Amino acid sequence: MAKLPVDFYQDHDTLTLSRLLLGCELVHESAEGTTAGIIVETEAYLTGDPACHAYRRKTARNAAMFGPAGTLYVYLIYGFYYCLNVVTGPEDVGEAVLIRALEPTEGLELMGERRHLDPTTKTGLRGLTSGPGKLVIAMGISRDHNFLSLTKAGKASPVFIRPRMQENVEMVTTTRIGITQGADLPYRFYVKGNRFVSKP
Repeated sequence: MAKLPVDFYQDHDTLTLSRLLLGCELVHESAEGTTAGIIVETEAYLTGDPACHAYRRKTARNAAMFGPAGTLYVYLIYGFYYCLNVVTGPEDVGEAVLIRALEPTEGLELMGERRHLDPTTKTGLRGLTSGPGKLVIAMGISRDHNFLSLTKAGKASPVFIRPRMQENVEMVTTTRIGITQGADLPYRFYVKGNRFVSKP
């Protein structure tokens, strides 16, 4: 199935994209093999939002957030884990959607090797991608993917997102996790009843 086009990212605001990305499939084609998973949980970070990395100004760390919609923003948290974000606002604005959890669909054995888990067990399978740091490791995504486009052709875009396979996704809207500022904003979205969601 074809990757989502640049218009998909440009034609919707960040909150709308946070919802529309649910049910879409994140894919990484690497030298080790292809891994993929259905997006089941997202969080939105907007201009004027105190929890947004771009809240104060553009810096070397958050510069990718100010790129065109459909750009990857990958950053380090807690000095160890990386998180994957999709830049969603107009260029130079600084908005993004954090991908918080995936339901793995392809390359499960490779994901298991990267996460040191057995994907043939119920616990091991759920543990592969049920959190933002987990899914980045399982998908083989690193800081090297920061600034890459999700929409360019061929090897220029080894990470991309495929459209939803089903139109009707039952969604829950709630507050975000693990933040202190802007904690009351209903900017987190997840697929109702999905067992790969980081925290129902």
